[in-house]
Amino acid sequence: MTEPQYHLFPAERLRAFTIETFLYFGVPLADAELAAEVLAAADLRGIDSHGVARLHTYFDMLQLGRINPKPNIRIVREKISTATVDGDNGLGLVVGPKANEIAMEKAEKAGSGWVSVCNTNHYGIAGYYVLEALKRDMIGWSMTNSTKLVAPLWGAERMLGTNPIAIAFPGLEEPPIVIDLATSAAAYGKIEIARRAGKPVPEGWIIDNQGNMSTNPMDMINGGALLPLGSDREHGGHKGYALSAMVDILCCVLSGANWGPFAPPFALRQEIPARSVGKGIGHFFGAMQIDGFMDVTEFKRQIDDWIRTFRATKPAPGTGGVLIPGDPEREAEAIRSKEGIPLIQAVVDDLLDISRQTGISL
Repeated sequence: MTEPQYHLFPAERLRAFTIETFLYFGVPLADAELAAEVLAAADLRGIDSHGVARLHTYFDMLQLGRINPKPNIRIVREKISTATVDGDNGLGLVVGPKANEIAMEKAEKAGSGWVSVCNTNHYGIAGYYVLEALKRDMIGWSMTNSTKLVAPLWGAERMLGTNPIAIAFPGLEEPPIVIDLATSAAAYGKIEIARRAGKPVPEGWIIDNQGNMSTNPMDMINGGALLPLGSDREHGGHKGYALSAMVDILCCVLSGANWGPFAPPFALRQEIPARSVGKGIGHFFGAMQIDGFMDVTEFKRQIDDWIRTFRATKPAPGTGGVLIPGDPEREAEAIRSKEGIPLIQAVVDDLLDISRQTGISL
């Protein structure tokens, strides 16, 4: 099978193109810059499925009027450490960071802050938000629901989103621990990447529309489903299903967003739900002040010790040894910041199509 061809683009060039694309639809400059920052974080950290590979979908949704370019993002209910935010159907790349900011501001005043969000859209990588909390020496939490793509354990149809969770802990001398994972066996973007590259996906990621295991990404795209983290019962699929349910409830039932199979589609080819049970999709953010539990410096020292201890683990045969959560993304960022962002031809074609329609130079 022919390996896909990659084209390198400087991160700043892609960021500038992204900003201009959002400005084309009347998104305010500060919001366009914020949205571009979230997408750039994905590309720099090697999460190709959530960077500019998604830009054409945002373009389509804005072009059809399915996303509000100038939302009135507002708190609709709150207490000292909690709030519910209505995103007014704005870009999740804008609503998410602003709601996360509210959670961090509440944490600075009350020790912790928790914000549930409704009436929003796809917010990029969950890890972006917890990295922001690290800048304030906080422990950050981030999660979101998404369009139904995942079958619950022993189910043969899509009922849940990939529903990612992220949490981060700061170190003192060591880099932070950054946990960012989908509660499905794989993110849908990875299925798209495999389809574009003409490659199969690993066993246990997907089922076809009859509920049978498959490695052909088209079987999932053509009416099949992703499997929950762990895949089947014997490999822990019940745990991924339970985690996904938790995300669905915190992000949606708690905020008044659409949960489970009623989450609205982000990509145009995805099925529109038969009914609505809330507003848009939902996010959930948390921020915790470490000094409410222990001295911050001592906590960071303990994190350093934890990291060094686990790095020293005896490696399994044929491996490079234990990684710390966040290592692959941090290493990718170091390389890509210098060498550029590798894009496959299909993604470049999408960007060139935006360029043709808008007149914005790539």
